[in-house]
Amino acid sequence: MERSELNSVEEWVEGIAGITKPAMIIFCDGSREEYEQIISEMLMDDDLVSLNQKKYPGCYLYRSDTRDVARTERSTFICADEPSQVGPLNNFMSMEKAGKITDDILRDSMKGKIMYVVPYIMGPENSEYSEVGVEVTDNPYVVANMHIMTRMGQIAMKRIGTGRDYIRSIHVTGNLDPDKRYILHFPWKRLDVDSHIISVNSAYGGNALLSKKCHALRIASVRARENGWLAEHMLIMEVERPDGKKYYFAAAFPSASGKTNLAMLKPPEEYAKNGWKARLIGDDIAWIHIGHDGRLYALNPENGFFGVVPGTSFSTNPNAMKAISRNTIFTNVALTENNEPWWEGLPRSNGILKDWTGKPHETLNERAAHPNSRFTTPLRQYPSLSEEVENPEGVPLTAIIFGGRRGDTIPLVFESFDWDHGVYLGATMGVEQTAAAEGKVGEVRRDPMAMRPFCGYNISEYFEYWLSMKTRARNLPGIYYVNWFRRDKNGNFIWPGFGENIRVLEWIIGRSEGRSAGMETPIGIVPSPDSINLANLGFDDARINDLFQVDRMEWKEEVSRIETFLNTLGPEAPREIINQFNELRKRFAF
Repeated sequence: MERSELNSVEEWVEGIAGITKPAMIIFCDGSREEYEQIISEMLMDDDLVSLNQKKYPGCYLYRSDTRDVARTERSTFICADEPSQVGPLNNFMSMEKAGKITDDILRDSMKGKIMYVVPYIMGPENSEYSEVGVEVTDNPYVVANMHIMTRMGQIAMKRIGTGRDYIRSIHVTGNLDPDKRYILHFPWKRLDVDSHIISVNSAYGGNALLSKKCHALRIASVRARENGWLAEHMLIMEVERPDGKKYYFAAAFPSASGKTNLAMLKPPEEYAKNGWKARLIGDDIAWIHIGHDGRLYALNPENGFFGVVPGTSFSTNPNAMKAISRNTIFTNVALTENNEPWWEGLPRSNGILKDWTGKPHETLNERAAHPNSRFTTPLRQYPSLSEEVENPEGVPLTAIIFGGRRGDTIPLVFESFDWDHGVYLGATMGVEQTAAAEGKVGEVRRDPMAMRPFCGYNISEYFEYWLSMKTRARNLPGIYYVNWFRRDKNGNFIWPGFGENIRVLEWIIGRSEGRSAGMETPIGIVPSPDSINLANLGFDDARINDLFQVDRMEWKEEVSRIETFLNTLGPEAPREIINQFNELRKRFAF
């Protein structure tokens, strides 16, 4: 490594240390020995619980503070000179205010603690599209998770040594006071501490693992626009047909909308015995660039999973269960009398000893695991991982899929009319609120392309940038919208979901090759009768009709809700998006 690059990192770290005043500084090397040492120290300090090592080798339980259990959108800010840079969906903070807050909170904040310096790579080691970051933190839990989630340590420092710039971030655990919790992002202009991200008073997930949502989405989305690519909250998966031909999908789903289950899809027996295969590339974030052939290519910048665990079981997601059975850090799950992790969705155990807070679990009527409890697991443990996961170019996208949890209105699947219409569908996507984000559970809110909490700049400019891809790229993938969660009049799910979702992907593959038939509706193109395989599902005509129905009265309400959302964007809303909305109204004759 050239001394100038090494000095750049060391000088920045020394500057932060001069403000935060740690007792010691440790540069992490990313080795297995280092990880085991951190785990050992956390066990000795009672910061971790060792699980049943016979059944869950290398697995541990971490309990976060009860005030610090989820992403905190109200505490997340984009810092800029003008509110217009940030837009109506982000929280704006002026550079002046950010400077005052950080001067106050960072001073002496690591006194008596160890400052860990965590260099990391986001993306395959040898890809020109990967990025490097350095996070300083006072929390060993963060370091342990970064070992799992990123390509970390000396491997990253070597890449910095080649002259690559790097994302600088500071994490301070503080006293976890939620009223003084700040996750600050500086996409354009930085303070004297010269950091892109500063997080204080949280030790939870994306608030503290600053490589994840902060770097890979909020900061990266700005860098992507400036450099001609896309940073998206999307899974990436591979589907192989019986003839061996492979197809690649990127899909955006807000929390609890089936994203992880689709990424980790296991084809049902009927498909598997005929030679269909599904493989994972990434479950959460996709960096998409225009390849040399003009197509869109996607790669996964992460090296692990940080997934929501309730609802996960061998019946719903067997691949996930196999992956998390070893070398996993569980956060805020319950504990059985056999020292095994437990969460709602697993078979009921009468031997639950402690709930997620560590207190005795006394009644079956109360949740034992937190609804947003998590697993952190190495990507390589996934049993059906695509060979393309380390491809430095990424994979060529067959289709882009949007989808949100909706009990009505949205049919199982439909295709956009064209690129502009597809961008409009993603821009106006609605989803029922879940426990993973703040807000009233069950209430429908607009979550554009599942990026509402993660876009680092004005959302209208983000839509404009997506629209511009039609002039930047060639052979753009089709855009589709899915909804696994539609219910019948009795409140039951109509679609079985999980592995059966491959039937929808099969139809999309057929559409991409001009083989699957479709019917035009006011909202898009739905499958024609018999064009999607529903064999052996036991569906009668009424159920099929419910599955694909475009109800005029439901859509009249939906159009009204979309209009309200578009009005919040103000005059900056792209003309193409407004035109698409007006065309929708015309097709319905509202």
